Amino acid sequence: MYMRFMTAEPFRIKMVERLKKTTKEERQKWLKDAGYNAFKIKAENVYIDCITDSGTSAMSSEQWSALMLGDESYAGSKSFYKLEESVQDIFGMPYVQPTHQGRAADFIMAKLYAKEGKYAIGNMHFDTFRGNAEVLGALAVDYVVDNGKDTASPSHPFKGNIDLSKMEKLIEENGSDQISVVIITVTCNNNGGQPVSMQNIREVSNLAKSYNIPVVIDAARLSENAYFIQQREDGYHNKSIKEITREMFSYCETATMSSKKDGLVNIGGLFVTRNEDILKQAQQLAIVHEGFITYGGLAGRDLEALAVGLQEGVDEQYLEYRINQAKYLGDRLLEQGIPIIEPTGGHGVYVDGRRFFPHIPQNEFPSQRLVVALYEEAGVRAVEIGACAFGSKDPITGEDILPDVETMRIALSRRVYTNSHMDVIANALGEIYKNRNLYKGMKLVYEGPIISLRHFTAGFELL
Repeated sequence: MYMRFMTAEPFRIKMVERLKKTTKEERQKWLKDAGYNAFKIKAENVYIDCITDSGTSAMSSEQWSALMLGDESYAGSKSFYKLEESVQDIFGMPYVQPTHQGRAADFIMAKLYAKEGKYAIGNMHFDTFRGNAEVLGALAVDYVVDNGKDTASPSHPFKGNIDLSKMEKLIEENGSDQISVVIITVTCNNNGGQPVSMQNIREVSNLAKSYNIPVVIDAARLSENAYFIQQREDGYHNKSIKEITREMFSYCETATMSSKKDGLVNIGGLFVTRNEDILKQAQQLAIVHEGFITYGGLAGRDLEALAVGLQEGVDEQYLEYRINQAKYLGDRLLEQGIPIIEPTGGHGVYVDGRRFFPHIPQNEFPSQRLVVALYEEAGVRAVEIGACAFGSKDPITGEDILPDVETMRIALSRRVYTNSHMDVIANALGEIYKNRNLYKGMKLVYEGPIISLRHFTAGFELL
């Protein structure tokens, strides 16, 4: 048992990067020049960057050492075999195809599993798969449990679960041949990084198998999900994180991963499967789009860093710090009455835009307005997960379909910021919340052709 005073970060800082402090007038100009889209703001003009937790981790001394061992051989790189062994150890699955990042693994998975005119069932599909599904003509449907859409209630420990009754109803009404795949995203990003229980993963898998429907796990945050299972689910308190991850993946045929999250690296993705025929098809797609199968679009040094990072990501001391930093920020916001998704998830804190700005209608993008306000006031960059990012259009009428959950995500980079940075964010949001009635909504003036990806390049005006 650890000493009760050992509650600080489980690392010490060895190298620092200077943060630039700017004026409010400068930030207002940069916002206007960027069309009020945080993605278009230069990173050097951001004080605390919470737009994503993807690829923004600080690597360890062991990972930096591993970089020097990278074997840059085109085929049969020994760095690939180190990565393969590390992945097999955590996933408990035999076949590994690296990719340059998670959306490349999503692309391969979508090409193999998403069929035109057929349904892909998920808890809440994230944007990269939904974009691929849209291009391929597949029908992506979200069946997260109703509690998962309730941002205010902290009572449900696994708000990322799939609603089994809705899933079974869709299968029975349309026939199993109209369902191409079930994708379980762990943790569920869209509604606050909420975990999925082992019981739900097992039950979803059993139901899908009874209809001969393949199950895929989107495993970007596999370690965080496993930690929540260990802490919250009966029967898992005394199991190691690796024991839990191996059981999780025993219930699926294939897993994809953006390694830029729980892999603790700045680039990389994984396509992992137990089906040899699926592997062979994935390898052909990888050769066409990524590179030879043993490097998959990555340098040997990246493969080495990922092999180490995956193991560090399942370390329980690290995970305790990681989850508790998000909780720390969430608690600071709740103390000020700021509405967030409860309980706090694994990779960030999600502020409820509709409850924060109740006077701004959802079609005027309250969460995007909050993103703009937070950058304007404090130089903190967050991201909208709401009407722009996850809105859609009726294919017949063209009318906007607004999402059930409307939030601003404050994503926390791994091993990068201290709790003093969390205090800056909390204090700034507290000031904005006090003056919330002074803010008006926004108008969308540009969107790209793929609606599910429009938030990356959208343009706005202040109303």
